[in-house]
Amino acid sequence: MRETRRKDRVIGDQETWDLLRRAKFGVLSTVSAGGKPYGVPLNYCLGGDFIYFHCALEGRKVENLEHEKWVSFCVVGDTEVMPEKFGTKYESAIATGRVEEVFGESKQAALEGLVRKYSADFLDEGLGYIRTLGGKTRVFRIKIQHLSGKARRR
Repeated sequence: MRETRRKDRVIGDQETWDLLRRAKFGVLSTVSAGGKPYGVPLNYCLGGDFIYFHCALEGRKVENLEHEKWVSFCVVGDTEVMPEKFGTKYESAIATGRVEEVFGESKQAALEGLVRKYSADFLDEGLGYIRTLGGKTRVFRIKIQHLSGKARRR
């Protein structure tokens, strides 16, 4: 494993997990069969040591996930540009792991997790939305095998 260059910016495990829980969106990075990288922002939720997300039934993301199961997922929390220091205050977390599609109860729980995260005040409507359109979406989860976090606060 590569050693971290900026050890002074490494944040602890608990803080990294907290950031991953509260971030609003993440960027999923995949690779195509032709070796081309693809990063796509998406909504997500956590369940244990898994990152769950949904997507269309087909498309570039799905093709890449079917080709290569190893993915990277990055979130960025609070940021503040510091022009006088030619830098930025930030906090970020990067997870790597293998992705798999989920079905049945796991798919339902993930979709409900997304509704709770993004539309908590509309839970009943969200559950109806899942009943109506849940069959028109695929749900995947990333088994987090490595998680690291960094922050610059000054």
